[in-house]
Amino acid sequence: MSIKNSAPMRNTQILSVGAFRPARVVPNSELVERIDSSDEWIQQRTGIATRHWAGADESLADMAVEASKIAIKRAGLTAADIDTVIFATITYPYQTPSASTEVALRLGIENSAAFDINAACAGFCYSVGVASDMVRSGTSTYALVIGAEKISDFLDLDDRATSFIFADGAGAVVIGPSDHVGIGKTMMGSDVSNREAISMVPSWLDYKPGANLAQTSWPVIHQEGQKVFRWAVYEIAKVGKEIIADSGLTPDEIAAFIPHQANERIIDSLAKSMELPESVAIARDIRTTGNTSAASVPLAMDALLAERPELHGKNALLLGFGAGLVYAGQVVELPPVPKK
Repeated sequence: MSIKNSAPMRNTQILSVGAFRPARVVPNSELVERIDSSDEWIQQRTGIATRHWAGADESLADMAVEASKIAIKRAGLTAADIDTVIFATITYPYQTPSASTEVALRLGIENSAAFDINAACAGFCYSVGVASDMVRSGTSTYALVIGAEKISDFLDLDDRATSFIFADGAGAVVIGPSDHVGIGKTMMGSDVSNREAISMVPSWLDYKPGANLAQTSWPVIHQEGQKVFRWAVYEIAKVGKEIIADSGLTPDEIAAFIPHQANERIIDSLAKSMELPESVAIARDIRTTGNTSAASVPLAMDALLAERPELHGKNALLLGFGAGLVYAGQVVELPPVPKK
């Protein structure tokens, strides 16, 4: 006898988005002296003018909980409706138990599926794909997808390549069933031959049995900027074009482009290489939020909808890429106007 699946396949959509940015705003002027740089140099190279850093008493989970509360409320749901929590992050300070279970506990979400995804700056888009597939198959009904980072805990403030790039924050969406296709097929992939172009050094794997951990260094973000830039500009543009084509749409049917907020020059190059028309709204949250890794796409989505509310319910290309080197993306219908 063959296995049966009693749950019918369903369409899915993003029902809402929520965001949380720490109160502390850090301008370039606060960082330039230690790296012998200038505000002008940083803005020309990255587009970043300011970023948000969490306080010492503000944890990764604190930020994720606040973003999640907003997303659940905007979806017109309660914590009791959520049956899956997926948390994309690289900066939760514990191997186990997971960040997702901490957030579920604090939100009062009981008996849910809960797991983390470590795909760095592509983690949110990976998670959207996984959540959408779970809802489509009937494994889940309402999935809370979180992208959050507290990268300020893992920065070398004397590193001229990274100290001014990364920032903190959290974004969350609720994904649920729909009467139409609201999330297209997710494309995922990797270039593992360059997996260490972005990394945490030293790796925890370098700590051999019997080593004196008190004499080891705390891991910090390391990045080979030029290698990452070339990969993002030349390879990820191809991925973006393929995602749009696979969705059955053309570039002029895309209302918004919400890429990982890595670098404004990368964002501009991607839009040009994908031949996106001028009518496409491009998220540029990097200017005031910086690079928040797994949090960057939902934060940029929330900021773009706040700036351009007419984009609610319109088609958007989401595209994440980062350490690994991994990538993921999909065409989605942006969430509707939030419920009161």
